[in-house]
Amino acid sequence: MVDHIKIRKADGTWTVRAGGAVLAESTNALELTEGEMAPVIYFPRADIAMAFLEPSEETTHSPYLGDAHYFSIETKSGTLPKAAWSYETPAEGMDRIKDHIAFYTSNANVAVERI
Repeated sequence: MVDHIKIRKADGTWTVRAGGAVLAESTNALELTEGEMAPVIYFPRADIAMAFLEPSEETTHSPYLGDAHYFSIETKSGTLPKAAWSYETPAEGMDRIKDHIAFYTSNANVAVERI
């Protein structure tokens, strides 16, 4: 694993809400910290209502994490483009985040919270 990236089990129960709906609730979420950046919570796909997520064609590359694949969130009031991402084939040493999805909390319509 890269020294400046740490992945650990996130303590407690975590939820994702968007457009008034709960998209995920998990006691098996992971917390990824990368250097001085804010921690990111990754939810297991099994704990996400995947019917709300629409895969995007867009990808980006991180030399440390791999290729990020994006998802839009479909809500009653509209689509939130590129509101979530995953690493389908994570880089070496990042295997723990495979089959997990993270959500952008910078979008005012998406909330990731510990309950």
